[in-house]
Amino acid sequence: MKQEVLIPKMKRLDKKQRKIRIPLVNFVLILFCSLLLVGATFVNLSFRHYIIPLDVFTNKSLTTEDFIFGFSIIPQIPIVMFVSSVLGKRMALTSVLLYIIAGLFIIPVFALGGGIHYLAEPGLGYILAYVPATIVVGNLLRKKYSFLNMIFAAILGVLVIHFCGIVYMTFIALVKQLGGTFILGWIQAQSGLKVVYDIIISFVLMLIGKYIYAVVKFISE
Repeated sequence: MKQEVLIPKMKRLDKKQRKIRIPLVNFVLILFCSLLLVGATFVNLSFRHYIIPLDVFTNKSLTTEDFIFGFSIIPQIPIVMFVSSVLGKRMALTSVLLYIIAGLFIIPVFALGGGIHYLAEPGLGYILAYVPATIVVGNLLRKKYSFLNMIFAAILGVLVIHFCGIVYMTFIALVKQLGGTFILGWIQAQSGLKVVYDIIISFVLMLIGKYIYAVVKFISE
């Protein structure tokens, strides 16, 4: 009789322990991913690869360097895609919001500092766009972590960020009367070819995130 009473009590205790443990694991993961976003802000990746230059179709004499293209990228957007694939929509959204709130109201974690005055920075739109991008990617990956679904999520998530970023930048530029040259130059420098690299790197990180997500899900169950 005592054993019959003791077993249900042990099961209830085990459930209580799991309820305590799971939020703690989630909190650590959310905080870690927020710090990952901060770290990615100050990382600059350089790429060099072969290309076919347009001058190859002319009579211009070309050197080896003409066939090599160099490009630098800050990998924060791919990291947002990675976080979305690892944490799922709700936790990833919490992590991104924590990063944004910290940058605007607590500590200067953005590339050019932080604080409420950062709202006037043309580049803030890209950061604010992490929120809708996380929701979009989270919803897509929640359906299925298939190869095609991850490609679609990477493309759509990156395009959402760049589109929102360009719209916000244009608004700030018009308010500050910075002119069309500034707007076109910004789009070329901050988006442009960078969109392609963001999509490729995001997809690779999502492939890695798929398996980490499986581990996180196993721990949480």
